[in-house]
Amino acid sequence: MNNIDFHGIEEIWSSLSTSSLLWLTVTLAAYLFAQKLYKWSNWNSLLNPVAVSIVTVVLLLMATHTPYQTYFSGAQFIHFLLGPTTVALAVPLYDLRIQLAKNWLPILLGLFAGAFTAITSTVLIAGLLGASPETIISLAPKSVTTPIAMSIAEKLGGLPALSASLVVLTGVLGSICAGPLFLLLKVDSSSAKGFALGLSAHGMGTSRAFQIDSTAGAYGSLAIGLTGLTTALLAPLLTPLLMKIFF
Repeated sequence: MNNIDFHGIEEIWSSLSTSSLLWLTVTLAAYLFAQKLYKWSNWNSLLNPVAVSIVTVVLLLMATHTPYQTYFSGAQFIHFLLGPTTVALAVPLYDLRIQLAKNWLPILLGLFAGAFTAITSTVLIAGLLGASPETIISLAPKSVTTPIAMSIAEKLGGLPALSASLVVLTGVLGSICAGPLFLLLKVDSSSAKGFALGLSAHGMGTSRAFQIDSTAGAYGSLAIGLTGLTTALLAPLLTPLLMKIFF
């Protein structure tokens, strides 16, 4: 009898595991759980909801031996919303358009300094650690949104899938480390915090910036778009040049 019951459970799970609705629900439930945990911890950076939800879903996939392709067939609906969500970030930018116009010079200087440093430091550190050319190229655009990073990596001969993974990792680590770093460096300006988060940790960083206040969120939104554009222009020039000179 037990064997029959167990077999029946296996059949039910086999049917459910291929359902798009199941993995969409699991993803949303994991994030809601992570968000509650984050709030309960009094916004502890180590319990960043994105990082916690990723770990939760990965552990579940491993425990159930579910292939990533099966999971993504359901979660792709959330992935699709990335585009409209990014466009919606223009709303807080419009509200602060006068303030942004007044600060155009520090914004541009910070933008180029941040994008240049992100690409250069990544290429040099990865090269010194013995990474392959494909890996170095895939690492270079890690601080921009996934579609842009994958496109840059593909054009330069890197691995788009690796770039996508590194973008997620960068966003998670950036969101976690931002709070302690701001305290250590005594950064009090909301605009500076938001711009730094958006520049270095793209969408996840901007989400963290909105938790600070609306001004930080607006500057984070601005940084996402400008960093993506700047990196798309700088990476194809800087990455091959640095690899040629140093490696």
